Amino acid sequence: MELSTDSFLSISGESRGLYREKASKFIAVALPVSTEEEAKTSLEALRNTYHDANHHCYAYRLGLENQSYRVNDDGEPSGSAGKPIYGQILSTGLSDILVVVIRYFGGTKLGIPGLIHAYRTAARTALDQAEIIEKIICVQFRVTFEYPIMNEIMRIFKEEGIKIVNQTSAENCEIDFQVRKSHVDKLQTRFSRLKNIRMVSL
Repeated sequence: MELSTDSFLSISGESRGLYREKASKFIAVALPVSTEEEAKTSLEALRNTYHDANHHCYAYRLGLENQSYRVNDDGEPSGSAGKPIYGQILSTGLSDILVVVIRYFGGTKLGIPGLIHAYRTAARTALDQAEIIEKIICVQFRVTFEYPIMNEIMRIFKEEGIKIVNQTSAENCEIDFQVRKSHVDKLQTRFSRLKNIRMVSL
């Protein structure tokens, strides 16, 4: 899939995978998330569901610009769980995603190379089941203008496929809206041809 400068790949919904090694069971869950808070909430829900598991290791990656990510080994040897999971996220080029691998210990230690392989493979099984989608980066603005040009403004919004978030109509009108990032310059050019209009970023 060829991407534009304001889009990235993510997943449409939850997907799961399973890997077994020497009686240990690794349940992998991949989830779409868009904020750190959402990732924490999803992780906590999985901890509650699999409260009897030995480890809940995870990695997440958010956004296209100013990307944030986190890896966590949850008690496994350092670098043996979270990093291999994150490596699979990177190898697929996905973002806005959380992958949690839940381990039930089977009684036989796998060693660090074995753990790395197990967590990497489990994460991959979940990602292989996921539906990949393209996500568009939108930015939010407020436009202020006088009522007589309302029809012109609304026509531009319709033609540019802009999503209105909030609207106040009076003698002086205000509309909060979202626009695809790569379309901002074109929109500003169209607005510049109108009188008494102000557009600011929110």
